[in-house]
Amino acid sequence: MKKTVLISALFSLLFTQTLFGQKLGGEKLFKEYCWGCHHQIAQAFGPSFKSIANSRNRGQIIAQIANPKGTYKSLGYKRNSMPAFDDLNSDELEALADYIYKFKDKK
Repeated sequence: MKKTVLISALFSLLFTQTLFGQKLGGEKLFKEYCWGCHHQIAQAFGPSFKSIANSRNRGQIIAQIANPKGTYKSLGYKRNSMPAFDDLNSDELEALADYIYKFKDKK
């Protein structure tokens, strides 16, 4: 009985991490928070994820999502038009950065 409960708990944990973690979470977060202004490879209101991934490191990407008012000047923007996403936790920020980095050109 204990073995069955343990196996069920481990399966649930692995399923949850795959579904909501970094593997699938980044795309879900993109659709929820970013898609209105950013597209994956084409310029929209904001730069494409491809452009972002090719010009910034992960730390800059995460900082811009979490605190755009504090980072826009260091990224070369004259003004900030991006809202802050204070409700994203560190795992979600990492998942979103991973998703953005999928569009980086392969060298």
